[in-house]
Amino acid sequence: MKAEFTALVEAAPEGGYWAICPEVPGANGQGETVEEAIENLRQAIELILEDRREDFFRGLPDDVIREKVLVG
Repeated sequence: MKAEFTALVEAAPEGGYWAICPEVPGANGQGETVEEAIENLRQAIELILEDRREDFFRGLPDDVIREKVLVG
């Protein structure tokens, strides 16, 4: 799935960088470089969204039709 999110990156006081995504509460990443912080943020976003998807489907009746919709 393709989607675009915002990465806000700041230098960390102890060195390196940290990044957050305002569209996905709880998603953050850190790294020695800006690129590493953004990559770790991307991975966090993927894990959070996958967990939210799985959590949503728990408890649904077996006869519910589940289809993926591509966006972007």
